[in-house]
Amino acid sequence: MAVKVRLDNLNIHFGKTHAVKDVCMDFPENSVTAIIGPSGCGKSTMLRSLNRMHDLVPSARVSGQVLVDETDIYDKKADPVSIRRRIGMVFQKPNPFPAMSIYDNVVAGHKLNSRLVKAQADDIVEGCLRRVALWEEVKDRLKTNAMNLSGGQQQRLCIARTIAVKPEVILMDEPASALDPISTLKIEELIEELKERYTIIIVTHNMQQAARVSDYTAFLYLGELIECGDTRKIFTAPERKQTEDYVTGRFG
Repeated sequence: MAVKVRLDNLNIHFGKTHAVKDVCMDFPENSVTAIIGPSGCGKSTMLRSLNRMHDLVPSARVSGQVLVDETDIYDKKADPVSIRRRIGMVFQKPNPFPAMSIYDNVVAGHKLNSRLVKAQADDIVEGCLRRVALWEEVKDRLKTNAMNLSGGQQQRLCIARTIAVKPEVILMDEPASALDPISTLKIEELIEELKERYTIIIVTHNMQQAARVSDYTAFLYLGELIECGDTRKIFTAPERKQTEDYVTGRFG
């Protein structure tokens, strides 16, 4: 399978804290890779480096390479705004734009970067909401405030907003941890469908979720990549004892 994202000796520092240490790994195209590990091990820190979110943190320093289709996103010539269009982000807590309608949330990324005629916008809104299985639930109230939706609906709206700008990679930072079991199931089913078009990288603290939704799993501990590979192998026959101890609940 073709590699979409490659990390080559990725290191992340916050001041004197070395948060992510010499990580080398590949993320195959059109697949789901889960990043697991105990709290504070560097999962979200690593994920956020993949679309240069640490640019906004004065004490952060990133070294090594993050290659997307063999292009280094940290190259001096790389445009962070363009990178974030190619690599979308879905956060742990649903974050629809509070002063906007459902409709305007979906096309918000387009309004920042281009002008859409109404027919184009209508098509984008309906298409993206259908792909996140939200259209039938909201089609009669598209102009109402997005904050009126339930938590699970808000998260699917945020995913619709992310895919509206046609990214190539979607990063998800514990996207279902704030949701009820039924909403969590819908998000997991959606992830399975989206990987046909996108490369998805998900951080999760939920071992069962990682086993259900991912094709590949990477185990981080204290900022180091301990093991990565096929999800079934990681959960049934890991090569490292630390991995086995973590996935079987002996520590973490």
